[in-house]
Amino acid sequence: MRFIATCKMGVEALTAMELRKLSINVLAVEDARVTFEGGFDAMARACLWLRTAERVLMEVATFKAVTFSELFDGVSAVRWSDYLRRDTFIHVNGKSAKSTLFSVSDCQSITKKAIVENLKKAYNTSVLPESGNRVIVEVGILRDIVTVALDCCGAGLSRRGYRTYNVEAPLSETLGASIVLLSRFFSDTDLYDPMCGSGTIPIEAAMIAKNQAPGIHRDFAAEGWSFIDKCCFDRAREEANDSVRPYTAHIEGSDIDARSIELCKKHAKKAGVMLEWHVRPLREFSPRSEKGIIICNPPYGERMLDAGAAKKLYREMHDKFTPLDTYSKNIITSFAEFERVYGARADKRRKLSNGGMKCTLYSYFANKR
Repeated sequence: MRFIATCKMGVEALTAMELRKLSINVLAVEDARVTFEGGFDAMARACLWLRTAERVLMEVATFKAVTFSELFDGVSAVRWSDYLRRDTFIHVNGKSAKSTLFSVSDCQSITKKAIVENLKKAYNTSVLPESGNRVIVEVGILRDIVTVALDCCGAGLSRRGYRTYNVEAPLSETLGASIVLLSRFFSDTDLYDPMCGSGTIPIEAAMIAKNQAPGIHRDFAAEGWSFIDKCCFDRAREEANDSVRPYTAHIEGSDIDARSIELCKKHAKKAGVMLEWHVRPLREFSPRSEKGIIICNPPYGERMLDAGAAKKLYREMHDKFTPLDTYSKNIITSFAEFERVYGARADKRRKLSNGGMKCTLYSYFANKR
């Protein structure tokens, strides 16, 4: 079977790398998606283990459509009774880009109608009660090519289950994990986040260091499907539990806001990781180890601080971080003039997206001694 791991733009290579580490065969790496193949065990492992992906979808059909009739016929050609029961509650999500069929709401309605008519014939009935389990069908159209898929996840993969309280403008778990991986973090590397907010970056780093599957504490929509091997998720969870390992890295988060640190402690406990947390302003930040990684998602002009206050903070960051030359620094922000205000050009830049906002991850490499 073919599956699609959707992801944010800029992290496709990371998602493909994660799949290959799971010994899953990657078929294609494209903008904001990675296609892979396998059975239900591969699907379950991908759901539990992917840190950087947003969703896992099971492809059921792909075809070209430039008219609503072609869309209806293409969806109708699927043997929907193989996937859906007579009483299944059918929810259709849709998206369209660079395609003749640009009205997403119309595409959703036509897809739902085609599925319903197909199931009425298959079950020889005039009524579908839709009183049973909810199954999410996604219809995506890109350059007139339609992909019809079942959503394996339900809630997105960023919903790890540990973050139940939020601060203003939190970083998503999937993006936090992506930044940690892009920083070249390893289980024996010390990591600090001196503006940690709700704690996403340190917690994701600890889960990576611990080799803890990010989806170990949650359920997935595919577990309610009637046609899958019911034991595939049990096997994936057993493997995940057996894969947890101790780690030596010192991982620390700090923030000027005491309420944020209290939330961090609650989130870390729910995630099953032990970290060090401190309430302190940036000017008091002082890492204890000889070398390591600094990652932060500081407030920027459109978020929490006005532009003037953000610029002042960036200059303070430069003064505090520059002497730490054996540390790599990784800073994500949407502020277009960050490097000029910060006072140093990054060694590497990567375009990312944070909650739909275009951002850049600025990486400053450590000096090797």
